[in-house]
Amino acid sequence: MNIMDITFMLTLFTLALPLIALLYLPKTQLILNTKTAVKTAFFISLIPLLYLYWLNPNPTKIFSDLTMLNTSTFNIKLNLIFDHYSLMFMPIALFVTWAIMEYSHFYMATDPHIEKFFKFLLIFLMAMMILVTSNNLPQFFIGWEGVGMMSFLLIGWWQGRAEANSSALMAIIYNRTGDIGLILSMAWMLMTLTSLNFQQFTTYGNPTPLLPLLGFILAATGKSAQFGLHPWLPAAMEGPTPVSALLHSSTMVVAGIFLLIRVHPLMATNKWALSICLCLGAITAFSTSLCALTQNDLKKIIAYSTSSQLGLMMVTIGLNQPKLAFLHISMHAFFKAMLFLCAGYIIHSLNDEQDIRKMGGLHKPMPITSTCLTIGNMALMGMPFLTGYYSKDIIIETMSTSYLNAWALLLTLMATSFTAVYTLRITMLVQTGHPKHPLTMYLHENIPMIMNPIIRLASGSIVAGPFIALSTESLKTPMTTMPVLIKMAALTVTIIGFMMGLKLTSMVNKMPPKPSNTHNSIISLIYFNPLIHRTLSKTHLKLSQKTATHSTDQSWYENIGPKGLTKLQIPPTKFTSSSQKGLIKIYMISFLLTMLLALMLTTLM
Repeated sequence: MNIMDITFMLTLFTLALPLIALLYLPKTQLILNTKTAVKTAFFISLIPLLYLYWLNPNPTKIFSDLTMLNTSTFNIKLNLIFDHYSLMFMPIALFVTWAIMEYSHFYMATDPHIEKFFKFLLIFLMAMMILVTSNNLPQFFIGWEGVGMMSFLLIGWWQGRAEANSSALMAIIYNRTGDIGLILSMAWMLMTLTSLNFQQFTTYGNPTPLLPLLGFILAATGKSAQFGLHPWLPAAMEGPTPVSALLHSSTMVVAGIFLLIRVHPLMATNKWALSICLCLGAITAFSTSLCALTQNDLKKIIAYSTSSQLGLMMVTIGLNQPKLAFLHISMHAFFKAMLFLCAGYIIHSLNDEQDIRKMGGLHKPMPITSTCLTIGNMALMGMPFLTGYYSKDIIIETMSTSYLNAWALLLTLMATSFTAVYTLRITMLVQTGHPKHPLTMYLHENIPMIMNPIIRLASGSIVAGPFIALSTESLKTPMTTMPVLIKMAALTVTIIGFMMGLKLTSMVNKMPPKPSNTHNSIISLIYFNPLIHRTLSKTHLKLSQKTATHSTDQSWYENIGPKGLTKLQIPPTKFTSSSQKGLIKIYMISFLLTMLLALMLTTLM
């Protein structure tokens, strides 16, 4: 084992240390040690990253020691892979989780089970670390199920609220739907390939059939909340704010995109799979950004923005650019976690008020939070030289210079424009204008456990972009020349959205409210939840009821049971009764025929 193996194993051991010492630590010390363990693991994880990027720009190393399963056809080992994805993602996830842990120490201070909450967060992070560093699908599946299980427990943390319980159930049911695809694809690979290691996929020369790739896409659709399986993501806002920040930034929701990045060598051999990813991502980005325009819940607006950015990552997978998708994952983690932490503190300061129409004028009493919220909004829009710009701008440029359908490009550009509109809406209604909350509230920022994590994430949102972008190489040779309009496309649609948002805001303030069917349909999420959860369920129930009461009962009682026997007796009864009419000639003929048959039988005998 060299220094890379030692530091990596030390990182995982440091994370597990609070769980190992669980029986020996009191409640307060466990909370502090959990935060310290994540902080220490972050600094340790920087060592292999810096070491390898100074000595080897393209690191790929596999550490394998323990055999998990051994059969006559193949064996499964405990494989840890150290490549660009794992070495870059681990420090980012640990840095974000360190901020969230420190934030949670104040935010969840009054919770009677805060030590259990910290344990759940730590297990959640460790499951994501297992997922990221896995080199084979069975080990990947352990981390995959781990983040799914812990998300269910953390979203439903406040068990006394019916909304929290239903949201947790929705999350686990939608993710279970996606798990079906992953399990079926793994079964296909067990029958087709000799190994389940990710390196095996690069040497698989044959074109991959569409069916197993659809399983992977279904799994990513469920986990990363793509269109069709997306309603669980905004519903997950019923959980505590630290859970939302960790869930949306660097753990649960990016796991589906990370799966497609790992199996990308198989995806690249099938153009249909790439086209499905492209169209699915474009529809997701457009529909969720459209829904975010009319939402009034601050956390739900940010949640829909997460789903929109995940759609952009899926579009990048469809463009055959997995490293660009990973670049956007890395950039997105900083400002999305910061947005949730800022929103959580604003909601906490306003006595749990989440409606942005009842906020306003917060830039004066809460200047640091307002500044960081503005930085996060600008990074989300793709403002130049913030973290979102370095990935979002490249993705739009790659789309514009690729051979793809204009429909997907148009939807993505519209989603980018809508992002500017709803982020400006947050800024205008929350930070500017006159205060709409009771003036007796004492708003302040004298809490270091809240301000320090937000400031660290804001610094990361400003500084981290160039370093991550420079260390990420594109899978293909980028375009060196392009028209000015294509180069400025992302910035142009962002500015158009920004100006449109300003105009709409001024119009709304002056115009009387009028009922609108379009607005009502968008604010109710295009009736997707009632359609899926109620209409389809009721239709299926009625069909099952008719099948049971009409088809089954009718076939039993009328065709097989007593009525069926009655129907069988009617034809012979009619035949025999037709000859009994009281006519002498019919009786004489039947008598002669009977005698004739009897004579014939006796002569034959």
